[in-house]
This record gives sequence, C-alpha cells and structure tokens, in this order.
Amino acid sequence: MQPQSFYRAVADDFSAVDEIIKKQLTSRVPLVSKIGDYITSAGGKRLRPLLVLLCGKALGREGDDLRLLAATIEFLHTATLLHDDVVDMSGMRRGRSTANALWGNAPSVLVGDFLYSRSFEMMVELGSMPVMQILSKATRVIAEGEVLQLSRVRDASTTEEVYMEVIRGKTAMLFEASTHSAAALAEASDEQREALRTFGDHLGVAFQLVDDLLDYEGDAEALGKNVGDDLAEGKPTLPLIYTMREGTPEQAALVRQAIQKGGLEDLEQIRVAVEASGALAYTAQMARDYVARAIACLEVLPASEYRDALVELSEFAVARTH
Repeated sequence: MQPQSFYRAVADDFSAVDEIIKKQLTSRVPLVSKIGDYITSAGGKRLRPLLVLLCGKALGREGDDLRLLAATIEFLHTATLLHDDVVDMSGMRRGRSTANALWGNAPSVLVGDFLYSRSFEMMVELGSMPVMQILSKATRVIAEGEVLQLSRVRDASTTEEVYMEVIRGKTAMLFEASTHSAAALAEASDEQREALRTFGDHLGVAFQLVDDLLDYEGDAEALGKNVGDDLAEGKPTLPLIYTMREGTPEQAALVRQAIQKGGLEDLEQIRVAVEASGALAYTAQMARDYVARAIACLEVLPASEYRDALVELSEFAVARTH
C-alpha cells in the first residue's frame, strides 16, 4: 500500500478491511471467487473505503461496523469497475488485463452482480437504515450516470453542464456516499453530515477531472491504462468540450470529428489542440477549485490526525500522476 500518511493514520483498520473483503468474496462457485479475488487484488488506491475510515474516526466512531461499511463501499466500487470495463470494452486496468479480457463479458457482468448483491447483504448486517438509504440511492445514481455517459458517446454537442452531471453520477456519487454514510454511521450532527456529504461530492468531482486530464497528459505505464482511452471511445470529456467551445475553428473541428468517429488516429493532434486551447489548464484549475471547496467543508470536524489526513488525501487527489 502507498506510504502516504493518510493511509498510516488508519493502517490497522485498513488491514482489517482487507480481511473482510477476502472473507466476503467467498462463494460456493469457484469462478466467482477467482474473478472477485483477481480484481480486488489489483492494487488500487482504495480511496473510497479509506474515506469511510478517516471520516468515521474523525467523528469518533471506532469498531467493526466502520470497517464493515468501508468493505461494503469497496464491493460497490469493484462491481462498478467490472461492469464499466465490459461497457467500455476495456482491455487494461491498473496495469494489467481486465477481468473481461481474461474471462469474457458474461462472467464479468455476473460477478459484478454478485459483488453488488454481497454489498447489500453487508449493509443489512450493519443494520443502519440511514446508511442503507444513502448507499441504495448511490447505486441507482451511479447506474444513471453510466447510462447518461453511454447516451452521449460520440455526441460532440455535449455541454459542460451535461459532462458535470455525468461525472457527478458515475464517479463523485460513490465518494459522496462514502463520506456521507460514515457520518450517518457515526450519528454525526446534521451540519456535519451535510458538510461531509458535500466534501465527498467535491472531492469526487476533482478526482474525475484529474482522471480526464491525465487521459491527455499521462503515460500508459503510470496510469495503468491506455492513454487516450476516452477519446478512443468517443467520450466528450471536459478537455475536449472546452477545446470545441474556446479553441480555434480548426481545433474545434478536429476535436468534433475525433469524438464523432472515435479511435486514436488523431490522438497526437488532439493532444496538441487541447494544450494549445488552454483546455488542460482550465480542467486542472477547476480540479484545484473543487478540492479547495472540499477542504473547506472539513472545518466542521474537530482537529485530529484524521482530519489532517483527509486534507492531505484531498491535496493528493489533484497532485497525482495516475
């Protein structure tokens, strides 16, 4: 696991969450366990369960329930990854082959369904109706966000407003659910619950903005995925939307055509265009603005190493290179 201090603050809890994940992956069907173990052992950042632990402990919540909630969030996230890779026909994630590339689409979708189902069993075990309300809503909103994004593939008329609606659904919602459910489990005040809900939303938006930025600035080895994946799939992300809106007529036409046809034939030209138009700088500044607003939300928490870790995690979200 990465050595940042925001992991060290909850190291023992994080290890316990890993054990819960391994235990809950058990199935009487060997292929379910095999695929589940493959994707959960891929070495991701696990920022969402980390947010649960840090927010809960910042509010004074300790114990097995908090760890179980963190594991539940990771199961929800992993289920979405399995489904996303099938929808996007992705062959690479976190530097290795996707589950669908190894086992096919049908097993990947069905194991994703298994993980969703298991997460709801874990929610029932928690026995918190407020948590169930937050997470069941989040699951629906995430699905709607993915469908909205799918409906906009190769649509060069997509606006920044629609783009923000997409990323709030498909990415920020689970960040928000992580921080909001931790506050609910900790029985925090209404002010604290709302502040942490907003914190998660803003952090999630910033995280996706950086992801979309790295699709043009990063390299495949560091990212653990193919650079230009979004362009190849015809997804109109913010750097492209901005270039069409604010770039020269030639830059706008180049991007519009690339979105409409998909593929990577024009990737280098697109990279030059989004840089020259100011789209990358615009996207990076928006990410920084959202993180600043997220950090401001943490003022409702008492001073502690956990609040400090949440600030550091937020700063990492926009400084990262993968």
